[in-house]
Amino acid sequence: MSDDSNVLNILTSPAQIATWNTQKLPSDQVSVENGAILCSSERYSLIIDPQLQGITWLKERAKNDNLQVTRLTNPKIVKTIEFAIEQGQPVMIENLDNAIDAVLQPVYARAVIKKGRNRYIKMGDKELALNPKFNLFLHTKLSNPHYPPEIQAECTLINFTVTETGLEDQLLDLVVLKERPDLSAQSVELIQQQNEFKITLSNLEEDLLQRLANAQGDILDDIELVENLEKSKMLSVEISEKVAIAKETQAAIYEASEAYRPAANRGALVFFLMNELFMIHSFYRFSLDSFIIVVKRAIDIVAEAMKPVKKEKGSDDEEEEEEEVDPDDEEGE
Repeated sequence: MSDDSNVLNILTSPAQIATWNTQKLPSDQVSVENGAILCSSERYSLIIDPQLQGITWLKERAKNDNLQVTRLTNPKIVKTIEFAIEQGQPVMIENLDNAIDAVLQPVYARAVIKKGRNRYIKMGDKELALNPKFNLFLHTKLSNPHYPPEIQAECTLINFTVTETGLEDQLLDLVVLKERPDLSAQSVELIQQQNEFKITLSNLEEDLLQRLANAQGDILDDIELVENLEKSKMLSVEISEKVAIAKETQAAIYEASEAYRPAANRGALVFFLMNELFMIHSFYRFSLDSFIIVVKRAIDIVAEAMKPVKKEKGSDDEEEEEEEVDPDDEEGE
């Protein structure tokens, strides 16, 4: 019921979002929302990912969970999925076309059979014991796929296609990281500091509640409890002051970063103009990764080009000063 309610604050935390960003998830609003949907949904995910940003993040995120990456063209795909269901390994089926093999229907539809306390999925003639850790990700590079309605109803459809606003935010982070690495480092440090503050306050609350619940007799007679309350209050006030300072610093960082917004805006505009050229000919197709490499290279080229310009200006000024002095010297002689 709060005025500034935000679903992301319920589904995620700043620490979790920061972790996703280190795992190569773009930091724009759309990508973060997609990450929250994918991690919170009970249904298996069908990812529309023409720029391959979603699959890059998922591979990085699940690399320690023994992620199995396969394709429908793989002759061993059924065995891979059967083994993963029983062993509790995540499976990613990448590069799907508009058609999905019917043998996968019981899996992505979560057609679970309950027998006592155990749960099973029937694939063909086999009943496979479903491990709770099993997860399935369906991935397509098609920008506008056409799947049957039942697939869209049985899976969580997540569109990772980059938007102009999202790309602008990504390019802004890239430019700031390149031009002002101090601001990026300071922002990361602030997020970590805020998370530590939240953990400390949570631990204080739990400790106080436990002490109050176990207190016997008159609470005021428990000197240790009173002293602990005073320490907790002092620490809470100190943290509140630091949080207020951190908010001011964060606002200053945001304001400084916004100075690079025109460059990010122009970069996003150029990419989407280039992205429309395939309508002229299929030859004109550009990946987002190659475009970002070009942007980084352009920033480096401009930075290098500006260095000798300053030197030339200085040398020209010296020559002008020398030319002004020479006639005076001749007149004096």
